[in-house]
Amino acid sequence: GRVTEPHICQKEQCKASNSMTLVHNRCRFADKQIIKLQETPDEIPEGGTPHTVSVLMHDKLVDAGKPGDRVEITGIYRAMSIRIGPSQRTVKSIFKTYIDCLHIKKTDKSRLHIEDSMDTDNTNASKSSEDGHVTDKIDKLKELSKLPDIYDRLTRSLAPNIWELDDVKRGLLCQLFGGNALRLPSGANFRGDINILLVGDPGTSKSQLLQYMHKLSPRGIYTSGRGSSAVGLTAYVAKDPETGETVLESGALVLSDKGVCCIDEFDKMSDNARSMLHEVMEQQTVSIAKAGIIASLNARTSVLACANPSESRYNPRLSVIDNIHLPPTLLSRFDLIYLILDKADEQTDRRLAKHIVSLHFENPEVVEHQVLDLSTLVAYISYSRKYIHPKLSDEAAEELTRGYVAMRQRGNNPGSRKKVITATARQIESLIRLSEALARMRFSEVVGVRDVTEAFRLLEVAMQQSATDHATGTIDMDLIMTGVSSSERQRRDNLVAAIRDLVMEKMQLAGPSMRMAELLEEVRKQSSMEVHQHDLRVALGTLQNEGSVFVHGDSFKRT
Repeated sequence: GRVTEPHICQKEQCKASNSMTLVHNRCRFADKQIIKLQETPDEIPEGGTPHTVSVLMHDKLVDAGKPGDRVEITGIYRAMSIRIGPSQRTVKSIFKTYIDCLHIKKTDKSRLHIEDSMDTDNTNASKSSEDGHVTDKIDKLKELSKLPDIYDRLTRSLAPNIWELDDVKRGLLCQLFGGNALRLPSGANFRGDINILLVGDPGTSKSQLLQYMHKLSPRGIYTSGRGSSAVGLTAYVAKDPETGETVLESGALVLSDKGVCCIDEFDKMSDNARSMLHEVMEQQTVSIAKAGIIASLNARTSVLACANPSESRYNPRLSVIDNIHLPPTLLSRFDLIYLILDKADEQTDRRLAKHIVSLHFENPEVVEHQVLDLSTLVAYISYSRKYIHPKLSDEAAEELTRGYVAMRQRGNNPGSRKKVITATARQIESLIRLSEALARMRFSEVVGVRDVTEAFRLLEVAMQQSATDHATGTIDMDLIMTGVSSSERQRRDNLVAAIRDLVMEKMQLAGPSMRMAELLEEVRKQSSMEVHQHDLRVALGTLQNEGSVFVHGDSFKRT
């Protein structure tokens, strides 16, 4: 990093010392970049923390790797002396070390490669043999995609050590393949990434699925709810050690751009960290305005979160919203919400136990038939994400419209006076994304009707468990949007009206007060509704807000 200047002028007549200056405008400049290299989690010694080392890159190597890549670096390990102060000539006894990089290579074959690794200058002979090998591979993949049962085969190949949960695995496959991101000429864009939430009882292998997806996804970050803060998820401001100015460091969501961000223990996350996800999951950017830095960063990531119900076991008597304690604004941004419940049933329990035991004493690969191995699966997914961009066919578009209208109609029960909303505009976008992902699995350039029907089925399977209104048994998207189902809201309104009529009939203005118990008896006599003390208090609170009654302790007056 130093320029050696001549000490003495070479001319005979001059011989002046230290008279030369550098002419900046006639210099040639070279690029230089300092990157930090950190150990991968699987190579950290027991009980140790990951070490970091600075790497110096020059010329062509600058920007060869992106943050979040796994790389192998060839270089020279150098030491550099540091002065105690800028004006003193004495140096510290400890040297600063760094690696002078000569070559960088992206590693990790088990992950999907969306960007190609850095091209090295090969000779032409090896190039042609490489090309032959690649075309051979692509032909194999295309043969695979023509199989009639490729969908089921891919499902079986995803996390084969986890028993059953087929519909959940299909949803996760759709997330890996992803939909098409759409940019309209007017500047509006629709995301192509699919977000999935898994909610379930303890011991239903949610975290196992998450770990597996993290290993597969091209650039993934795995965080846990308690261990991540709002800043760690998005971006934080740090001082640059070289120049001393403030710079933005990317957090987990920005690092997993174009990948999958896995968040475990989603329900135990702090509220301000969770509120960071609202923007990421719909607009796919992270906006920051702090300390003189105003920036908007890309975070085109699919979020895969898993949570436990609020009482750690799912309580079937409560509504879904009471079980999953998450804000409705966040829930409506997930394309698929899976409820994985642990029901006791002798036959399935026996088969599950057999499966788990067989993993330990038998070679599990022998048991599974027709399963793609990991490298083939990875190649299959990355090829389809790179080269296949399906478009909706006319029949599929018709089917989507028809199915969506049918979903909206379903809430219009002859029995209920109020219409129940069963789907929202976000659902139709989810359906389009899912059907595109399903078409990608077949390497098809056109989304067919069967993809749409399968997408509807997936949404149904995920939704019917997660949005069933327990009073009517119908799917009720109101539950997810507002936390109160339509039938419950209807019941509350009826109760308030009945009590209002009773109060007007039985009580004089500013007359004697009436006890809650008496009112409960009266209401039960007059209406056929099942009324509890709690419901009565809620209704009286509503009436007090209107100003028609005044509640005092256990009794109330008409005002």
